[in-house]
Order: sequence, then C-alpha cells, then structure tokens
Amino acid sequence: MAAVQDGGSELEGEKEPKPELMNDGSTAPAAAPSSRPEDQQTLLAVLQFLKRNKLIESVDALRREAGLADEPEEAPGSEAAGGAGGAAAGSGELGDAGALLSRVSGGSQSAAAPAPAKGGDDQPDVSVVLSAYSQQGDPSLYQVYYSGLKKFIESVLDCHRAELSQLFYPLFVHMYLELVYNNHESEAKSFFEKFNGDQECYYQDDLRVLSGLTKKEHMKGNETLLDFRTSRFVLRISRDSYQLLKRHLQERQNNQIWNIIQEHLYIDIFDGMPRSKSQIDSMSGSLAGEAKREDNKTKVYYGLLKEPEIEVPLDDEDEEAENEEGKPKKKKPKKDSMGSKSKKQDPNAPQQNRIPLPELKDSDKLDKIMYMKEATKRIRLGPESLPSICFYTFLNAYQGLTAVDFTDDSSLLAGGFADSTVRVWSVTPKKLRKVKSAADLGMIDKESDDVLERIMDEKTASECKILYGHSGPVYGVSFSPDRNYLLSSSEDGTIRLWSLQTFTCLVAYKGHNYPVWDTQFSPYGYYFVSGGHDRVARLWATDHYQPLRMFAGHLADITCTRFHPNSNYVATGSADRTIRLWDVLNGHCVRVLTGHKGPIHSLAFSPNGKYLASGSTDGRVLLWDIGHGLMIGELKGHTDTIYALRFSRDGEILASGSMDNTVRLWDAIRAFDDVETDDFTAATGHVHLPDNSQELLLGTYLSKSTPVIHLHFTRRNLLLSAGAYNSQ
Repeated sequence: MAAVQDGGSELEGEKEPKPELMNDGSTAPAAAPSSRPEDQQTLLAVLQFLKRNKLIESVDALRREAGLADEPEEAPGSEAAGGAGGAAAGSGELGDAGALLSRVSGGSQSAAAPAPAKGGDDQPDVSVVLSAYSQQGDPSLYQVYYSGLKKFIESVLDCHRAELSQLFYPLFVHMYLELVYNNHESEAKSFFEKFNGDQECYYQDDLRVLSGLTKKEHMKGNETLLDFRTSRFVLRISRDSYQLLKRHLQERQNNQIWNIIQEHLYIDIFDGMPRSKSQIDSMSGSLAGEAKREDNKTKVYYGLLKEPEIEVPLDDEDEEAENEEGKPKKKKPKKDSMGSKSKKQDPNAPQQNRIPLPELKDSDKLDKIMYMKEATKRIRLGPESLPSICFYTFLNAYQGLTAVDFTDDSSLLAGGFADSTVRVWSVTPKKLRKVKSAADLGMIDKESDDVLERIMDEKTASECKILYGHSGPVYGVSFSPDRNYLLSSSEDGTIRLWSLQTFTCLVAYKGHNYPVWDTQFSPYGYYFVSGGHDRVARLWATDHYQPLRMFAGHLADITCTRFHPNSNYVATGSADRTIRLWDVLNGHCVRVLTGHKGPIHSLAFSPNGKYLASGSTDGRVLLWDIGHGLMIGELKGHTDTIYALRFSRDGEILASGSMDNTVRLWDAIRAFDDVETDDFTAATGHVHLPDNSQELLLGTYLSKSTPVIHLHFTRRNLLLSAGAYNSQ
C-alpha cells in the first residue's frame, strides 16, 4: 500500500511533508495537527462501512482502540457534516460506503481549497484507508464510471482530449483486472466487450492476452499482467489537462477511478502546451506507458575512448615508392591521421580507467595496424556512393538458422541453429584448422619464426566446423574481437564460450533459468552481456563463472543486447517494447526509451557512440539521441520484423534487414542533421518528428525469398548480409 501514499505527492507534483499513517487508520498528530476533524470523519466513515457489513466485532474493537464512546447515532451525523462539500452531486452514482467516504474526502478537499499547503494531503490519506475496500465497489457501476469519464474526455477541448485519452487503456485494464480478481466474471466480460474497441490499435496484442484472463486463477500464472498490476503505468500530461481531470473526478466524486489513478498510475506533469496526438503516439505503446522524464536525466558519457598510439609501419607499396624516389609518398600522413583519430580526449567520453579494460596484447596491436591499413582503403559512402551488398544465403538449412555473426575482419561466419549446433565457416580461402595434439606440440621448435603456423594441424583443415554442446536451439552467437573465441546462447539457459583454436567448449555459463535470447561480446573483448526470458540482462567476464552485474527492470523478455562502442554501457531491447541503457560501472539504468509498438529485435550504435537505432516487429526503425534520451527520427518502409541493423564504418549510412526479405539503406547523416538540437533544451523534451522516411531511403534491395537476419559492414565498407532461404 506504500505506492498509494506516494501516489498523492507524485500526482500533485508537490513537495509537502505528508502525514504519517498510523495503524489505527488515523494520522500522526505531529505531522498534521490541523487535520483532526477530518481524521475523526474518516474513522467514523470506516465504522459506518463495517456496520453495514455486519462486522460488529470489528466495530467494537476499532471503537475501543480509538477511544470512542459507543454512540451508534454519530455515524449518520458525520455523513451530514462531511457531505457539505457537494455530497448530492454523486450520491446516485456511488454505492454503499463509497458515497459516504468520497463525501468525506470531498469535504476535506473543498475545505482545503483556499489553503492547499495545510489540507491538500488529506485526500490521498483517505484513499489509503479506503483502497482495501475500493476493490469491492459495486461491480455493476464500473461501466458507469468508465462511460462517465469517456464522455467527459470526449467533451473537452481538442488540445486536452489527446492527452487525457491516454487514461483509457490503463484504466480499462485495471478495472477489468479488478473485476476478475474479485470474481465478478460476467460483469468483467461485459465490461471488456463494451470498451475494448476504444483502445489504441497498438495495444491489440495485450488485449488479446487480457481477453483470455477470465478467472482469478488465470492471473496467478501470468507474469506480465502481474507486473502490469504492480508497476506504475506512466502517463505524461500537461498541468492544465491534469487540473481538468482532477476537477472532474472531484465534482463527480468518482472514487473508484481516482483510487486506480493514485494506486496504479504515475502521472508525470509538465508545464507548457499540451502535446498533440502525433507527439503522444510517437512516444507511447510500451507495456508500462512512457518513460518518466527523470529516468533520462542522468549524464551519459557517450564519447569514444582515446585510441592507443600505435605506429603504422609502411606497407610494401610505400617502401618500394620510397626506394625509387628517395622520399615517402603523400599517402603516409593520411595513415597517421587515421591512427590518431581519437588521440584528443572527447569531452563526452568516460575516463579511460572508468571500467577496467583488458590490456592490448601484441596480437591486438598487429590487428589494430591491419585495421588502420584497411581503413585507408575504405570507400566513403553517401547518397551518391552506396555500398555493394554481398548476400550469404544459407541453402537447405533444414536445421533452422536462428542466429548469425561475422568477425570484425569479415574472415569467419558463425551460425546458430535450432538443432542445438553452432557452425563456423571460413569466408576466405584460408581453411579452418585445429591446434595439434599436446604430444605433437612438444616436438615443435618454439623459437622458429613460423611457430604459429606450425602448431596448426593441416589434417584437420576444412571450410566448416560444427560445435556440439547445447541441448536446445541456439538463439545468439558472437565472436570475440580477437577472433579466438565464440559465444553462443541457447534455449537450454546457458551461454557457452568456444575456442576457435581447438573448436571445443571452454566454459558453460549458468545464470539464466530460462532461454537466453541474445549474447554479445564487448568491443574490447573480455566482457560480454546476455539477456533472455527471465527479463534480467547479465554482464559477465570470460574468466568469471558468475555474472558481474545483473540489470533488472524490464517487464518482459529481453530480446536483444548491444554494447556501446566505449564498452561503458549496455543497451537492451525487450518484448515490453522499451529499450534500456545500463551503466556497466554501477548497474544503474540511465535511459528508458519508449516509442516502439512491438517487441524490439535489433539495436545498433552509431560509430561515434552518440546515436542508437532500434528495430522492432512494428516494421519501424527508430533513431535515438543517447545524450538527451530522446527519439529524433522514425524510418518507415519495412513491412515485417526488423532483425538486423548496422551503421557503416564511418556512420554515413544505416542498413536495415527484415523478415520482408529486403535490405534498406538510409541516409544516417541527413537523419541526424535534420534534427534541431535546440528543441532538446525544452523542459518538456518533445521533439516534432519530420515524416521524411522516403527522402532518407537511399535504396531497397530484395532477396529471393530470404529473410535478412544479420548485416555487417567490412572494414572497407562492403555490406555483408545473411539469411536462410525460405522455399515457401
């Protein structure tokens, strides 16, 4: 019941101290000395209710504890005294004690109107006392209450109507659940049939689940709806619209709806113009309403870490040119500039040592040098210069392809399958080889220059290796940045770490109790994240068999996970239709992003770390500014779930792949440049989204009956995509 108490101050947006609720239902005298008469009225009202229900022993016990004389005629008197504040208005609407008690609250409210600082907190206190009984209100009146509110909202000015219409869905769900919970099955059924057509189209899936809950026993097994009942549904409403609503409910003394608003809703009030229908629709749709503004106020260090200084040696072409001409070519400075791109500390970047990262090994430094050399040959993409797309089609994938990943250097490809296997392919002419056995390794000259080549067993060379170990479908695969390891997550609740030297399983990480839908390595290796059906994401390190952090907060399955390029943050997308950004350092949730109308299945950070793209079953790609925690773009065009998103290496182009068998390319630079950053400073934080998807779409490429489940840009900006051919 604590939530109810808090509800008053959250709804009011006030910071006044609240009277403390005592065990006997009265309030602590020290907290609110001015509210003694109202306390007396509340107590008498409760006694009246107990009497009506013939709970004589409870009446006697309460009278004894409160020190009241046994005067049966006093309760009706209190009705007259408390009802002065407009009792007649709602007497026909409210049944039994509800009418009397709402009059008490109405009386205290009208008395408090001239001086809200003194008595403004009384009403929440009354509802605290009554909340236990409110759930047993007259079930036949629920339709009257809801219809009354609906009629009121439809009659207000257009500017307020859009905002107040947000109340329909959470009130509808809670009133229906309350009827079911109290075993009023026939009333619940007629209430559902009468009003379910009024709800927004994006709640249809939830309403389908709700329609199957017709008995109290059904509610016990449904975790999502239990969460809905216990968590606060967030609505963002302007102060003017809220005052209209509050005045209406007080005039009608509609206690039932007021209790639900206080107990189950969190109203985030802002000062300013009410929002338009399109602004509200763009942000709503998640299981728990919109994100509170305070959820997105924490500072996020989205900048990139400073790159280590590595000298790039000249390659063969440059050396030849130097020998011939006696001076280096002009290409060399360009290479240095690539290497020193992040040498200046980004003001938005976290401290280099904010989280411990693994030290660079010699092999990592060599790989960095290779990366820089490749980067000099990278093709600059843009609207006039689109990437070539190479599609890897899995033919005859009867095992059921469920996940794909490429290594950063695009040399290896891994697939997770529904038959519980993981398969690794080489996509270069170089075949996959295992390390020799221990006996053979003992005979090798360890001092020789080609020792790394000699330890590989040529007899085991093949284009594909199959990894066995999981006991259920594999839903996620991820290569480590150094290409030595591969992670896989499965329906069996485990994440496995595989060696790509021996092609064997090194560790099975057991922390999830249910299927693990996704896993991903950090861009620096060592750390990895996983998320699944248990609604908790976990951060792991390869050398710890227990998770280092647990990120709890989603109300439904976590369907996709992604590390920020600086490795200090993790983004998770969920079937509750929200995206959350978590701080790896302390496990706190620093961003809650709402706006998708279906479960989220793909996430991608821009290379500069400033933006996030997300794709969902609603066929839309949403673009987010991480620093401000705001949606800044919406890309419409796909007609089915988006399972793959990837930015090009320099962030000019965003590629999206969908179950509609297409890859689409979007102009990311223009999408981000079109946003007016001045809008972000507005207190309300509402950005008007331009509907310019068609202008931003650079190309649509159709595959032959192959859903796209993964995309990857090579270091030279060639786009690789993958999927399994679907013969139906």
